[in-house]
Amino acid sequence: MEPAAKSTSVKNIVVRMLLFGVFVLLLRFVYVVTVYDGACNSGDFCILSFPGDGLSIAGAGAAGSAAFVRVADGSTAATPALWTTREWRKAVDYYSTLFQDLLAEGFLSPTARSLCVDTPTGHEVLALKEIGVPDAVGVAKKKAAPLVVSGGDLLHLPFRNGTFDFVFAGRSLDRSKRPADLAAEMERKLKPEGRLAVLTASAGDAYSLHSLVDLFPSCQKLRSREIDGPDSPSALREIVFQKKLGGEILSLNRKNSNPSFGGNSVNKCSIPEHKLQILKSAEPLIKEEPLKPWIALKRNIKNIKYLPFMADISFKPRYVYVDVGARSYGSSIGSWFRKQYPKQNHTFDIYAIEADQAFHDEYAAKKNVMLLPFAAWVRNETLTFEINHDPEQHDAEKEKVGRGMGRIRPVHGPSEGVSSGEVHTIHGFDFAEWLKSSVSERDFVVMKMDVEGTEFDLVPRLFETGAICLIDELFLECHYNRWQRCCPGERTPKYRNTYGECLKLFTSLRKSGLLVHQWW
Repeated sequence: MEPAAKSTSVKNIVVRMLLFGVFVLLLRFVYVVTVYDGACNSGDFCILSFPGDGLSIAGAGAAGSAAFVRVADGSTAATPALWTTREWRKAVDYYSTLFQDLLAEGFLSPTARSLCVDTPTGHEVLALKEIGVPDAVGVAKKKAAPLVVSGGDLLHLPFRNGTFDFVFAGRSLDRSKRPADLAAEMERKLKPEGRLAVLTASAGDAYSLHSLVDLFPSCQKLRSREIDGPDSPSALREIVFQKKLGGEILSLNRKNSNPSFGGNSVNKCSIPEHKLQILKSAEPLIKEEPLKPWIALKRNIKNIKYLPFMADISFKPRYVYVDVGARSYGSSIGSWFRKQYPKQNHTFDIYAIEADQAFHDEYAAKKNVMLLPFAAWVRNETLTFEINHDPEQHDAEKEKVGRGMGRIRPVHGPSEGVSSGEVHTIHGFDFAEWLKSSVSERDFVVMKMDVEGTEFDLVPRLFETGAICLIDELFLECHYNRWQRCCPGERTPKYRNTYGECLKLFTSLRKSGLLVHQWW
């Protein structure tokens, strides 16, 4: 019986050893999942440790191969199943090629401390490490250890300012609802003279590229080029920046200052290339005075080429619409701008400037519209406001039966045209100075101006102060002594200016680089 007893004892020992081994493996599994936030793959064995620093991929050259991750403390973190797919390997290879080009051209150094922004799975981080840039980390809304740490909303990155030598933003600006704020945050985390590379599906036109570059005021653009996207035939644009010495101070001063446009009493705008490209595509001006302006100008609206149809406006920190001479809400804000203007899904701040008190009450119930109940003028002063009862009243004003269009005049100024109807005293304000204090050159500003002849005062003032440079697109109704619809062969006596003077006004605006349209 002794051999049987010995056999049972050996079996018990073997069973206990197996149970102990299972217990150790289970303990190791819990440790890996808890510490590294990953799953345990058979390829990792989950119990072995590998010497060495940094992160590496086993079998990285073979598409679809399983991989283990080595982290700084020598432990092995399990990789998600995603890391073994062909799509994963293809994406890593794409970014590896892109970063190798940056290395070869001197925009990236193997010793650069690098940050990849908004990289949910860490393709870019792994690509940097594979090509010999080991000090790299990714940040996204959710972490994907060990490649990517959590950055919350990405507008407050969990790193000190001036931490990184190289920052990579692979289409993060395209995905962000607040690209200007994200760009400022990335710029803050970059060291002086550090490099920043951006990929975008936009910026294919000069206007959009200029807007994107403007998001990084403390950086200079080193190069911009079109590259193949990860999924051919889609194309992307790669822009590389370098942060200037003292860039943070420059950025702060630029953000907090109003545009001076030269700092003298007469300010002129230089015409940048991105505005020239837009103007080349604009609809032509009507050179000959139309015999039936009420028909010709209304038809011309169909020919108008809106700026957002010609360029991407995504990279603007703010979007503003200013209606000068707004009258009722339905005149243009409700009936035209909110329904027809191509906003590219952006929300606009809307200002309605209207001196006629008859229209003020309805704006109190309109959300997201700020009413300025004054007259746009060339200085701050008291004016007279005259309501002319004109048979050529606009169709959009028929809800105000019998109410003509209002004109402003200086209290002691000369009279122009025919005076009729009601006269009130109102407050005028320096519109050009208000515009300069309310918007910046980086904002996207659309304006409609229908001020019953006062455009011949306001536009020169906009040129004089340099405020004209702040407007991206202007819809201007120019008032002149046109032929009357009511009375064949007769011109309206309301205005002394001619159509030729209106055409000169439009021409001067376009020569200044402003996309202006003949409005009705």
